[in-house]
Amino acid sequence: MNNYKKIGLTALAGCLVAGSVSAAEMSASGSAGMTFTGGDEKSNHGNGWTMADSVTFSASGDVNDIGVTLSIELDGDAPSEKPNSTATYSSANGMNVVDSHSISFDFGDAGTLVFAGHGGDGFMSANDDVMPTASEEPWDVISGADTGVINGFSGNNMFTYKYSHESGLNLTLGYINASDAVTDVSYSDYGVTYTGMDGLTIGYGEGDVENVTNTKSNESTMFAKYAIGAATIGIQVSEQDNESSSDVESTGIGISYQVNDDLSVSFGTNTREKTGSSDQEATAVGVSYTMGSLGIALSMNQVDNINNVGSNDREGYQLGLSFAF
Repeated sequence: MNNYKKIGLTALAGCLVAGSVSAAEMSASGSAGMTFTGGDEKSNHGNGWTMADSVTFSASGDVNDIGVTLSIELDGDAPSEKPNSTATYSSANGMNVVDSHSISFDFGDAGTLVFAGHGGDGFMSANDDVMPTASEEPWDVISGADTGVINGFSGNNMFTYKYSHESGLNLTLGYINASDAVTDVSYSDYGVTYTGMDGLTIGYGEGDVENVTNTKSNESTMFAKYAIGAATIGIQVSEQDNESSSDVESTGIGISYQVNDDLSVSFGTNTREKTGSSDQEATAVGVSYTMGSLGIALSMNQVDNINNVGSNDREGYQLGLSFAF
């Protein structure tokens, strides 16, 4: 072998070593749960009991000083279709095994970028209701009450960038490229939160939604929470300005109290106003109790004028047992 080939192979070997991945760290976590839902006579709950199961595997390592993490969740209730496709994963009973899955890139002080094949969140979807609660949101549990929740848009193959400054200022950017299977027009949102004062969290975010062409809406949310002692109080106001339909505004208020290390109680309200329609008014009382890895949560909800339809009033409850591993 001549010297030129030796030099070339040596340089190539050096490049491969410099760009190699350090030994990956593997981890797994899981949860299981049983939920009983009842009281909502207009929703078919079957026998009332449902089961939740989830195991998340992650592998992480450094690539050229960038922390890379692969996360894959196995879930019996995963959606039945591949991202942006009509083909299904191999599964039993028509359900997938793979649910949320993502790759994250940790750039240290420069922030973190996450690409989620499924299960991604921008600022709006991650903060649709951040009011303090011991169990479920006021608009949850009752069938149909969550129809008009203002939460931006999220979908498969989503990018989310997060940056946190030592001052307590945090930035989140979300983006989904246009695709007929997900959104007709590319979606983006942004949000900022401030946590630099003890016990205080304030935030604001907005995004333009047009997943169906010519049905554009501008959505925004602002919120504030303050923890003092064992109590946390909060208020959140969200708006949806629609170009081709009625505008919507929602106001949520919540208070929670940590009775002791294991027991928490809460009360919350949420009012959704829609131009030309009756106001949807929801309330919820929540209780949660933890014993090691076991959690018990109860939510009792009442909603009037569900989905802004007058005299459509119902109430219901949900009791859940969860186990974390």
